[in-house]
Amino acid sequence: MLLRQRQLYAKFQKLFDAAAFGVAWWLAHTLRSLPGVLRADLIEPFGNYLWLLLIIVPLTPFVLELQGFYLRPLLYSRRQTFWQLAKGAFWVSLTVIATLYFRKWEGARGVLLLFGPLAIALVFLKEEIVRAWAISHLGRRASRKRVILIGSRDDTKEVERALTIGALGEVEIIARVNLHETPARQLPELLHETSANAVLIAPHQVVFGEIEQAIQACELEGVEVWLLADFFQTRLSETSVDELAGHPVLVFRTGPEVSWQAIVKSGVDFIGSLVLLGFMALPMLVLALLVKLTSPGPVLFRQERAGLNGRPFTMLKFRTMVSNAEQLKLELAQLNEMTGPVFKISNDPRITPLGRTLRKYSLDELPQLFNVFRGEMSLVGPRPLPVDEVRRFDDPADRRRLSVRPGLTCLWQVSGRNEVTDFKEWVRLDLEYIDNWSLWLDLKILLRTIPAVFAGTGAR
Repeated sequence: MLLRQRQLYAKFQKLFDAAAFGVAWWLAHTLRSLPGVLRADLIEPFGNYLWLLLIIVPLTPFVLELQGFYLRPLLYSRRQTFWQLAKGAFWVSLTVIATLYFRKWEGARGVLLLFGPLAIALVFLKEEIVRAWAISHLGRRASRKRVILIGSRDDTKEVERALTIGALGEVEIIARVNLHETPARQLPELLHETSANAVLIAPHQVVFGEIEQAIQACELEGVEVWLLADFFQTRLSETSVDELAGHPVLVFRTGPEVSWQAIVKSGVDFIGSLVLLGFMALPMLVLALLVKLTSPGPVLFRQERAGLNGRPFTMLKFRTMVSNAEQLKLELAQLNEMTGPVFKISNDPRITPLGRTLRKYSLDELPQLFNVFRGEMSLVGPRPLPVDEVRRFDDPADRRRLSVRPGLTCLWQVSGRNEVTDFKEWVRLDLEYIDNWSLWLDLKILLRTIPAVFAGTGAR
């Protein structure tokens, strides 16, 4: 993970760890105050201990940082993690003991005995949950960067060794390209085949003209470029300079970068989809039954769509068309109302009577909450297109709409999508969203989606 991303991740870790130590202090008092543990006349209310949180909470991340706790790779040794955590808990506890000693307060001895082990247990449990997520299938898809490595064999050998040591479990080299053997003009095809998240260039023996072509190709695709910059004599200070496994890199980015807003967006997607799935469980069961009873065929329509950076995923919808709709699509090609590679018909004869109602109120999109929950989609983002339509893009710059996770709703959807028949206008709205993205913009789009759904301005 790049240095700025690691620093941002560490900030969230520090907040959680500080809160965990605070909760451990409260739990220690609560457990020590249980009937039969301590004589009732010696039990003090937690309010008497509350002021110590002003020491414990800010001190915790500082002490753990001194132990190197926030410099560890994602999949670090459990033994080393426990040891660093134990040392941190020891120094925090020692500080609390010293404070109480100078204040001549003797009532907290039992609490202190429980505090350290509880703090270690809570933070270590968090570390285990993060580890389990990181090694799970969904976690690997969400957190591991799929990278194409460009450079000569001699240049990339040291880079791969450094990534193995310093970016354990965070970076996956999915392809290697030597520009002396493979010209940069073939890079877009490789990007399409691999759905790479980034391209890492080690340029020591590479012609800079080839590097420029490679960067321009990635720029059009909306794929990040990490240019190793350790051939410079001085460290650059521009915001595009980052660090990967101890090597300075130049990042050329045309999509939103990782930030606290992006992390909050991922959290909102996960929690929001989970809440909505629970809230809409019964209506979705009713809709599934109606689809099954009103027309022959499966309840759900599954289709391969292009996700982040074009990586295919199976998108779910309630089936709104006849079961042989894909076969009939070729016969209706001449009726297509949308320019470009996208297929859209206002009054599509393949749509079932129930399907027309589901589409009008966008109820057919509800199963995509599972895609959001799995991390394949977001609540807000460019609508995912079928893989075969993405392959037919005429302009490589149109692929930049794939540089963010696709969404349930988007700027195009709340801007009168039935009136937009020019694919270029659709792409323009998607790129406008990408270039101006913020949590506030997502909130505005979500708020505009609600009346659009109730007004029945969904797809025809």
